Amino acid sequence: MGKIVTFGEIMLRLSTPGNTRFVQTDTFDINYGGGEANVAVSCANYGHEAYFVTKLPENEIGQAAVNALRRYGVNTCHIARGGNRIGIYYLESGAAMRPSKVIYDRANSAIAEATPADFDFDKIFEGADWFHWSGITPAISDKAAELVKIACEAAKRHGVTVSVDLNFRKKLWTSEKAQSIMKPLMQYVDVCIGNEEDAELCLGFKPTANAEAGQTDAEGYKGIFREMAETFGFKYVISTLRESFSATHNGWKGLIYNGKDFYTSHHYDIFPIIDRVGGGDSFAGGIIHGLLTKPTQEEALEFAIAASALKHTINGDFNLVSAAEVEAIAGGNTSGRVQR
Repeated sequence: MGKIVTFGEIMLRLSTPGNTRFVQTDTFDINYGGGEANVAVSCANYGHEAYFVTKLPENEIGQAAVNALRRYGVNTCHIARGGNRIGIYYLESGAAMRPSKVIYDRANSAIAEATPADFDFDKIFEGADWFHWSGITPAISDKAAELVKIACEAAKRHGVTVSVDLNFRKKLWTSEKAQSIMKPLMQYVDVCIGNEEDAELCLGFKPTANAEAGQTDAEGYKGIFREMAETFGFKYVISTLRESFSATHNGWKGLIYNGKDFYTSHHYDIFPIIDRVGGGDSFAGGIIHGLLTKPTQEEALEFAIAASALKHTINGDFNLVSAAEVEAIAGGNTSGRVQR
């Protein structure tokens, strides 16, 4: 198993109970989560030495976020403490034709205001095998974008494999700003993960397939995968292909390219979806585990897509499954029969 480092923001998630709307609820369910934190939890569950790096306020809510990570085996020793607040996001879970909604309240959070003095990245990456970040982190603030660059430089000095989940968030920045920041960062990246929207809005690559119209044939992605690999020197280009029939019914598969061969995963029909937030992060965690432990890219992708299919059945941001449970799904055991 490897030493895996992730860097980003963990937030307080306030979600409406069940499928109630913001305007009708009197209470919120509390969870903690965020792209790279979710990946760290997945990797810890699979037996890796997983470290999450961020900055959190020195108060009880910041400590509760740290405790949420520790509960699932994530090493939090490199989390800086300070700043004024933890980022918050509100979640309203949709159903059928009503989409889920997210409202951010994360401006000026501790990690958005963090500086290079808060982190010793050379120490953090000592003995590390993998570094993962997402496009959400540099979108938080210009300071956070600079920290991502510094972290990537340190990772490369230590010979660490670097992965990115492009994760474009239109509520955080524009496509123009995203491309100006993300394209220069791609020089550090070995493994690029992102769906068709991410590739277009973060890097300017548009597939011929129209995912919004339900066209998720892998053929429509192969051209841009080749272009992305050639342009940025990625060792792997990887994408999930989601068919969104409704908020509670999705089709789900993945595609991987290693510069020579393409492979499309098994297709999963996910219905009903319990909570899809964190689905992409669970895929990223699965692909990191797969590429570190499996002999082929095909097996790595099948593990990742099965892991993320399982995440859609679990409340909260974290994918709370073991490697053995994922292997069972990847092996075709999808009946959901009670295990006695």
